[in-house]
Amino acid sequence: MKRTSRLGGLIACAVLLSGCDIGASANTAADQTGQVPALKSDQKVSIVFESYNYGLAGPWTDTLNERIAAFEKKFPNITVTAQKPQGNSPNPATDAVSSVQKQVVAGTPPDVTQLGFSDLDFTVNQLGAKSLDALFGKPAVQDNFDGGKHPYAKTARTLATWKGTNYGVPFVLSTPVLYYNATLFKQAGLDPNKPPTTWQEAGDAAKAIATTTGKGGIYIDCLSKTAKDWCFQSLVRSNGGAVISDDRTSLTFDKEATVEVTKMAQELVNAGAFPNLSQKQGYEAFAAGEMGMILESSSIQGTFMKGAEGKWDLRSTTMPSFAGKPTIPTNSGASLYIFAKDKAKQAAAWELIKFLTSDESYVKIAQGIGYLPLRPGLVDDPEGLKTWATDNPLLKPNIEQLAMMEPWISMPGNNYLQIRDGMMEAVEQIVFQGADPASTLQKARKQGSALMPK
Repeated sequence: MKRTSRLGGLIACAVLLSGCDIGASANTAADQTGQVPALKSDQKVSIVFESYNYGLAGPWTDTLNERIAAFEKKFPNITVTAQKPQGNSPNPATDAVSSVQKQVVAGTPPDVTQLGFSDLDFTVNQLGAKSLDALFGKPAVQDNFDGGKHPYAKTARTLATWKGTNYGVPFVLSTPVLYYNATLFKQAGLDPNKPPTTWQEAGDAAKAIATTTGKGGIYIDCLSKTAKDWCFQSLVRSNGGAVISDDRTSLTFDKEATVEVTKMAQELVNAGAFPNLSQKQGYEAFAAGEMGMILESSSIQGTFMKGAEGKWDLRSTTMPSFAGKPTIPTNSGASLYIFAKDKAKQAAAWELIKFLTSDESYVKIAQGIGYLPLRPGLVDDPEGLKTWATDNPLLKPNIEQLAMMEPWISMPGNNYLQIRDGMMEAVEQIVFQGADPASTLQKARKQGSALMPK
């Protein structure tokens, strides 16, 4: 998604005209008490909710439609118009930021929007997401995290916080889960009760499956531009590297740790164990029983369950490690942000966010889509997800990894998407097109460095 300097200027102007308090300190009276009054029960309000889940048919749209209907029943004075982002990308999440950009420039942004964690810097500093602390008071935001029967996971609470201020509420996320076809494992002479724990073991299993069954061995959905870089960051960090320095001033994705990750995947492709497929083709092949393993977000779990039902044995395990190194899962997913200017719409938007991140909603979201319940106590609650989690062990690896999860880091500045996409285009060239790992990553790092904020 290319941005010209003129468009950047228009966005900046739109942000300024919107009156949003970008970068404001959380240590103000408004941050403590809030400025937006609660809605009266008979106060009619209409809001627009934009979510990339509406660009995906099946469990994603169905689950959110059910949640919106339940919300409107609870709040009959609030009408919600749900819509997908503007655009036609194969992955609708790819269109989310550009869609909000266009609407911000036009002066008609959606009132509530679902935007990815890797877009945080740009969402706050250019798009002008409202500070929840300023609108409703920091205590109210914390009450939402602590409220209900089960509090938010500590590792998830700050994923939409920028310089100490809460701009959004983390909504849906997953860590990289290794799903596998136990039926193909048996056909290949592998023990499905002992899934791979290291990438060496995963590679060996993938080759055995491909050779013995003629099916795909493994698909690692972390290595293309379409997949973004959430899972790729997890691979690199689990191998002891990083894609950007801790102070966010320099790109580091051409270091040896990253070279090793891309070389490993390239070798699996060359060996015929890792089919050269697009992201959509990869997860559809696994759902159809044509792939032994896939490293994937649990957001696709519902599709896998439907594909496997009555046909083959679907199982899951934690992300494999690089021998001798701890696995560091990063998170996919998105937060909910408010862009509404009108106070009544802001109040209605806050009610919707609280509802969508409640105990009740996370039960439905986990069961319907497969995303992690960010109120993990639900898994041990007989009135929550305990029975379902016991009957659906696919959730277990994700819950285990939530405790050790580290954030998906956003690239800095207005050119963050070009930087990220340039990195992932290089990775794609290495893995699927046979490019030299070291020199290709070095070239992409130099190009990305020229786009970093000065």
